[in-house]
Amino acid sequence: MRISMLAIASVLLAAPLAAQQANGPTVPTPAAIVADGIPAVPISLRDATLPYMEFRSAGFLSWDPKTKAMLIATRFGNANQIHEVKAPGAARTQLTFEPEPVANAAVLPSGDATIVVKDVGGAENFQIYRLESGRLVLLTDGKSRHTGVSVSKDGRLIGYASNARNGRDSDLYVMDPRDPGTARRVIEREGGGWAIADFAPDGKTALVGQYRSVQDSDLFSLDLASGVLTPLTVDNEKIAWGEAKYGPDGRLFVTSDKGSDFQQLGELVPGRPGQGWGFVPIGPAAKWDVDGFDVSPDGRSLAVVSNEAGVARLRVVDSRTGAVTAEPKLPAGVIGGLEYAPWGTLGFSLSSARSPSDAYSFDPATGQVARWTQSETGGLDATLNVEPEFVRVKSFDGLEVTGFLYRPDPAKFPGPRPLMVNIHGGPEGQSRPGFLGRTNYLINERGVAVFFPNVRGSTGFGKRFVSLDNGPFKREDSVKDVAAFVAALQKDPGLDSSRFAVTGGSYGGYMTYGALTLYPKLWRTGLAVVAISDFVTFLENTAEYRRDLRRVEYGDERDAGQRAKLKEISPLGRSDRIAVPLMVVTGANDPRVPASEADQIVAAVRARGGTAWHLLAKNEGHGFAKKENQDYQFWTSLMFWEKTLLN
Repeated sequence: MRISMLAIASVLLAAPLAAQQANGPTVPTPAAIVADGIPAVPISLRDATLPYMEFRSAGFLSWDPKTKAMLIATRFGNANQIHEVKAPGAARTQLTFEPEPVANAAVLPSGDATIVVKDVGGAENFQIYRLESGRLVLLTDGKSRHTGVSVSKDGRLIGYASNARNGRDSDLYVMDPRDPGTARRVIEREGGGWAIADFAPDGKTALVGQYRSVQDSDLFSLDLASGVLTPLTVDNEKIAWGEAKYGPDGRLFVTSDKGSDFQQLGELVPGRPGQGWGFVPIGPAAKWDVDGFDVSPDGRSLAVVSNEAGVARLRVVDSRTGAVTAEPKLPAGVIGGLEYAPWGTLGFSLSSARSPSDAYSFDPATGQVARWTQSETGGLDATLNVEPEFVRVKSFDGLEVTGFLYRPDPAKFPGPRPLMVNIHGGPEGQSRPGFLGRTNYLINERGVAVFFPNVRGSTGFGKRFVSLDNGPFKREDSVKDVAAFVAALQKDPGLDSSRFAVTGGSYGGYMTYGALTLYPKLWRTGLAVVAISDFVTFLENTAEYRRDLRRVEYGDERDAGQRAKLKEISPLGRSDRIAVPLMVVTGANDPRVPASEADQIVAAVRARGGTAWHLLAKNEGHGFAKKENQDYQFWTSLMFWEKTLLN
């Protein structure tokens, strides 16, 4: 006889959670969690949701050139660690054993060392390490921020950016990772958007990128001996230069929106002195953004991922003509982490609505796709998860905006269902049809529909679309997009328009506050995670190395006119309009959106007698990365939804 965990969960939740044993056994609060104004979590709730808590994922990181094994990031304890997988379907062998998440590593091309990058407590002051016998040997100063690690073709050098000089600017360094004493600052820079993108095949020059905004960046060549920086792109308009990589023969492949509304793949070719290099597209004009690419070991092929309305498509193309030479058949989902092995096999990660992220390979010579990991889903059959519907809506000004709607099974949950509108962060981000993890519990077991909108300002829809929310005077147009979505969804007979909730993280958290204050009558409740509540205090208190980059997107609080508008549109000043219960989640170490942004709006809502639950993790940053904290966040959020939305 087969016992269904879903059946057990359904019985446990047949009555509202609030009606269960309020004074019965409760889940211990994690040591770093402060649950302010939040009831204790019943053991019965934990037990009912347990299968949905126990999924894991695996992300492809790197190939080992000596053993032909994969390095992946996955979790078997409280946080992601580095593991090795020697063959498709083979056991995952753990290599790092840290209390903090370790999610980024690479084996050097020489195969004699593995480089690891991690921070502590979510503070994003990343350090670089060398992995030796399960231990991490610190290579950097242990306190500054080190980002954008690149490796030379021979594995002799790594390049990275660091703000060690003054805590603000990103200077460019190189180091032989076998000897941290060789670390050398090649050039000082102003601003936080500098990075070493790649090394030339001869190892004497490096490719450098300067990021100013999602619409505006440039590429340079850096002579590593002299520190001379030579512009490669000289533009009279804002152009976004995305990924950039050298081929083995020195050809320079890039993605750019130069001459197009979308990021397309091309080659930079030498131009006349002082005029920069020319961009030559490879293949036909792009109709969608190219998300990423890698160059084959012989330079003849490029593996290219395009983002087609949120769904990733992987193709292998001829590096000179752009002709498609292979297109593996893969589930509709999201692809990342492309990397060719020295022997020509392509590694990548793939997630979909019915599968958490796993590591895959594709052999262009044979056309074979291999799945290297099979991540667990808590014993649940993930193939039963619902696929999303693609929704198109005309906004207030006629602009088409789109999103993904996940509906619960109508046979199990007949009648109109409550809806959560879940808004992505960024704002330079995009909701895509990947694995929903714990959110599948809300859909499958509580009958909640979930909608993920892509409002103006989202990436993936071209450079015009991504610019439509820039600055304080356009910012609330994206909130109006949410209202347009809601107006359309209210007419859906499968949805209960009296039970709509709004939620989101980071910029999506601001959007949550914005929707609650601009359109208070649309919502039953709202939940904001690591959210901006006041643009002026946010810009004044965000980490110094990111402040100028955020001013480009949101506005400059030092300008009197922009400051006044930023104050006008900030939800904190309109907190009296939040007429429904609110839950706020934040990390104490968040360098992006400081915890003070949560403190001030919780205080404002409570000061006028409103309801505001506040969940704080003292050992987290911009979002929770440790499993015990993620679980507790979900359980308390579920209690909040039960009390405010589902009853």
